Amino acid sequence: MASSPSNSSTEIRASFVLLGAAVVALILANSALSDLYGEVLATPIRIGVGAYELADPLKDWIKNALMAVFFLFIGLEIKAEFKEGTLSDASRAALPFAAAVGGMAAPALVYLALAGGDPVFANGWAIPAATDIAFAVGVVGLLGKRVPTALKAFLLAVAVIDDLGAILVIAAFYTAEISLVALAWAAGAVLALAVFNAAGVTRLAPYLLVGAVLWFCVLKSGVNPTLAGVVTALFVPLHGTGARAHPLHDLVHALKFPVLFVIMPVFALANAGVPLVGLGFDEIAHPVTAGIALGLALGKPMGILLCVFVVVRAGLAHLPAGASWAQVAGIACIAGIGFTMSLFIGALAFTDGSLMNQVRLGVLAGSTVSALAGVAILLFATRAAALGAPARPVSALPGA
Repeated sequence: MASSPSNSSTEIRASFVLLGAAVVALILANSALSDLYGEVLATPIRIGVGAYELADPLKDWIKNALMAVFFLFIGLEIKAEFKEGTLSDASRAALPFAAAVGGMAAPALVYLALAGGDPVFANGWAIPAATDIAFAVGVVGLLGKRVPTALKAFLLAVAVIDDLGAILVIAAFYTAEISLVALAWAAGAVLALAVFNAAGVTRLAPYLLVGAVLWFCVLKSGVNPTLAGVVTALFVPLHGTGARAHPLHDLVHALKFPVLFVIMPVFALANAGVPLVGLGFDEIAHPVTAGIALGLALGKPMGILLCVFVVVRAGLAHLPAGASWAQVAGIACIAGIGFTMSLFIGALAFTDGSLMNQVRLGVLAGSTVSALAGVAILLFATRAAALGAPARPVSALPGA
């Protein structure tokens, strides 16, 4: 599901807003307003009555409720990509699937090599495995026609599969003690969604209302409630009739602005603030910080490039049309921008405030280096091609 020019410009604007929110968070965390910043995020908010009351600090509402909408949006894009996008064709999906697998496994291994000796630190192994779709696509969009369209589609497909992998990791490894009663109610909500889909219901309201019930049940069950958004997305029909001919795309369109320009920036504002006062070598070299930063900046591109090379050499896939190996390397670096999803997984992996500061520092450092390295390589590759010296195709590599 390659981005159209208009979509690309939207992603670019969203990236600047997201970056601005992160900068504001850093300023707040390192100014005289730092105490107020923390107090606002800790403000308790109560909704409901009696047994149906939810009472959590503002920061948890952002993580559990707003991010459930974010995951609904991600789930819709994943479904569309598998139904009618790049991932709907097995021959075209082989390359991004291989790249995504390498791009998740290698950063996790790098992290564990640096932080896995401590069982508490090891719990953050999945943090550098995620790619931030909006940031990554936005950064590439800034380069315009310097990046082939097929290569942009490749990055988007890798990021989508990456997010699917992150969702599965969250479900499998970051789940608290489970309440079987609440889980049974959640199963009933899923059944209702399945009945709607099988009956050909194309109105979005029934899916969203039951999805809200599902979110509440999943929250009470102990499973991460954001997964309710993904499950709801899976049942929203792709095609309908009449005025509701494309329910899934209608919902994506309705959610795109609030997700990109409200939910993600608010999440960044609440989670990117890390105190930099007194920051020294010990903090930068902390196993969690170093593991995340190096996992994103080195593990991601290494894993992606290795797996892409293997499947291309094996004849299972071809490089994206018009792309050189140098450009693929640049895109592999861009995939190391793990901002939103990495911070989210970090918040699930660690409840200790000091460790979350290490997570934030590692994510910010790794994502920044990844973005700068990716842009530099892509610009170099474009200039090399313009001078008539493009990177050699795989058939020209030694031993090919």
